[in-house]
Amino acid sequence: MTAAPRPRTTTRDPDELARRLTDWLDTRLPGAKAAGVSVPTSNGMSSETLLFDIEHPQAPVRACALRLAADPAAYTVFPEYDMPRQYRTMRLVADRSDLPVPKVQWLEEDPGPLGAPFFVMERVEGRVPPDVMPYTYEGNWLHAAGDAERAHLEAATIGLLARLHDQVPAQEAHFLTLPGDGDALRRHVAAQRAYYAWVVDGLARSPLIEDAFDRLEELWPRDPGTPVLNWGDARLGNVVYDGFEPAAVLDWEMAALAPREVDLGWTVYLHRFFQDLTVAFGQRGLPDFLRRDRIEARYAELTGHTPRDMDFYTLYAALRHAVVMLRIAYRQVHFGEVAVPADPDTLILHHGSLRAMVQGSYWD
Repeated sequence: MTAAPRPRTTTRDPDELARRLTDWLDTRLPGAKAAGVSVPTSNGMSSETLLFDIEHPQAPVRACALRLAADPAAYTVFPEYDMPRQYRTMRLVADRSDLPVPKVQWLEEDPGPLGAPFFVMERVEGRVPPDVMPYTYEGNWLHAAGDAERAHLEAATIGLLARLHDQVPAQEAHFLTLPGDGDALRRHVAAQRAYYAWVVDGLARSPLIEDAFDRLEELWPRDPGTPVLNWGDARLGNVVYDGFEPAAVLDWEMAALAPREVDLGWTVYLHRFFQDLTVAFGQRGLPDFLRRDRIEARYAELTGHTPRDMDFYTLYAALRHAVVMLRIAYRQVHFGEVAVPADPDTLILHHGSLRAMVQGSYWD
């Protein structure tokens, strides 16, 4: 299978960004220049990332990555991008856990220098399981690895969640408390309902997504448990690996206080999303990798907390992912890359698996 053209994510000119970045660096480190500025191509559909080196003898770090709030002219995936919140989250996780979080260097809240707020962090070298084409496809390094190597990577990755949830005091992450009434799970789902309403404002609604919200209420956990700091976008594509060992945990823009299972459900389902896609295109994929039962067992072994209500949380992950996919599809419509079909649910790439989860047949 050949890759489809990558959907447009920005209207910014990378050469202009590089020039403006050098101008900004000079204000922080006089005489410094940004060299080798590049944009990763395999992962990420929301915030923009720039990779560059600092040319200066007194640079605190040479190899850098910059996270830039999404281009407001490019039909952003999310309604707002709180870069200080991401910066603060990464500092907290680095200070209060042993997770390999890249060291953040500078936060720039003024949108003037690059057109939007951003922060700069150290760049960690290694390999990232790709989203395009997915790591479940033949021909990439993770698919080509041996069973023992993938098993090591899987266990180490689940260990990241276990350590994050156990080591970072939730009370110190109070700034990640979502607005609204009720417990952390109610607030989390309410935020997703508000996000969906924003996505479909003035556009065709998704009956499937609305059915999924209704099904959540039927499956609602009796006891969601004490909230912890959730990574938010807990998946392989947000980890840099040194060999098969995690070397850097990236992308904290979806971090929030929520039950442990919100992260676990996202990890389970985002792998299934890629696996289902791979099978649909005639490949075997990695059917024995990141299986739900092994993820739950490994997490329980590491934390003493047995995951609960995972049918609810995997459905919730698939629902949340569907809202994101719908927004991305409407962005493609905005740029004239696709047309709106008669059935808006078909804009959701995984509409079949989401429907099966709503009907209770997906995990059969």
